[in-house]
Amino acid sequence: MRVFVTGASGWIGSALVPELLEAGHQVVGLARSDASAAAVERRGAEVLRGDLDDLETLAKGAADADAVVHLAFGHDFSRMDAAIRADAAAVEAMAAVLEGKVLVAASGTPSVPGGVATERDDPAGFGLVAGRMDNARAVVKTAENGVRASVVRLPRSVHGEGDAHGLITRLIAAGKQKGVAAYVGDGTARWPAVHLLDAAHLFRLALEQAPAGSVLHAVGDEGVAIRDVAEVVGRRLGLPVTSVEADELGFLGALLAIDQPASADGTRELLGWRPEHPGLLDDLENGYYD
Repeated sequence: MRVFVTGASGWIGSALVPELLEAGHQVVGLARSDASAAAVERRGAEVLRGDLDDLETLAKGAADADAVVHLAFGHDFSRMDAAIRADAAAVEAMAAVLEGKVLVAASGTPSVPGGVATERDDPAGFGLVAGRMDNARAVVKTAENGVRASVVRLPRSVHGEGDAHGLITRLIAAGKQKGVAAYVGDGTARWPAVHLLDAAHLFRLALEQAPAGSVLHAVGDEGVAIRDVAEVVGRRLGLPVTSVEADELGFLGALLAIDQPASADGTRELLGWRPEHPGLLDDLENGYYD
């Protein structure tokens, strides 16, 4: 297939583009800057210049392809409302020209109070999270218009060698700044996690095999206790491990306080996906985040 990938120069794209090319697909990557274009070309893909606000270019990229993998999203937390609106418009523009084709979009695993989130869970969410969930629902809904659409929900941590901007990287940076390996409360809140290469493989399987309307979970570790993360970080960096108030870490502290394990049992059964790469704690022990 000829596959148009938004976010091709980003973290997930860095693994997905080679995965698709190795499987025999042609890849066209959206690039908004010279640096992004160079990164896409280094990975062996064609380049289409534009960004998520350039709806005409997005529609052209989708129309000229057999499938779209939509990874791009603006992660500036100070402008999240605008990012969600831009994402909604981008999905609408691409979906409008994808009848009979394939659309796979990235989203996030939900939080289910007191339980483990599954692919069947569709909570209303709150605040800005609700907007991203609405966009994911819009992707799934395009199946009603003849698009083989699916959503791949990513966990809080997509980890691996080279991660420079993920939440674990930010947590470690905050620890270095404060001189402690921090967790919030008693540290029993759990995050799901997945290795970058396993996540990329699932996106390819979704592209090739997922039935229309599928919701998939790219989850390797169902739930890693944040205190366990802090203990490995503390040992690796020689920092004391301690509990802090959530507001000391800003938005990251709020996330660290939420227990949100997630399962991928349904995804494994549907597509035969089996994570093969190291879990989060092993990656921390490997020293990728020092």
